[in-house]
Amino acid sequence: MKPKLKNLVLAALMAALICIATMLLKVPSPLKGYLNLGDGFVLVAGWILSPVYGALAAGLGSALADVFAGYVTYAPVTFLIKGLMALIAFYGVKLLRKPVKLLPAQLIGAVTAELVMVGGYYVFEGFLYGFGPSLINVPANGVQGIAGIILGIILIKVLEKVNSR
Repeated sequence: MKPKLKNLVLAALMAALICIATMLLKVPSPLKGYLNLGDGFVLVAGWILSPVYGALAAGLGSALADVFAGYVTYAPVTFLIKGLMALIAFYGVKLLRKPVKLLPAQLIGAVTAELVMVGGYYVFEGFLYGFGPSLINVPANGVQGIAGIILGIILIKVLEKVNSR
């Protein structure tokens, strides 16, 4: 398969996996959002795809999940936040891989990406509901971020092990 076509197919597969993982387990958060497992797959998209394909897969998969789940208001912001998360995951590894080992580089990129997610949704919800009331979702989004980091690290380690065979 040609490299460009292979990247497109992998990005489409990752977008579908992100959408499914996001919709599979939805726990409502206090302010009309929901917690999900999609962040783990968003991070993996950033780690295994190029920056453009990773960001598009993460953004599209997550935004489609919002649309399908009835959170249409969130979809455009989700596209931006999740795409940015994949970019941060990618560049975290790219920039930190030489000074530190792979796992610490992935962890630093993942934590940074999840902090951007928590902050991004706080700002968005602050404009929707007020910045005081929006603080209630910060801990819930933090829990989602921690779960996403754990899931993402597990998934990437499994993929690395399978790929090394």
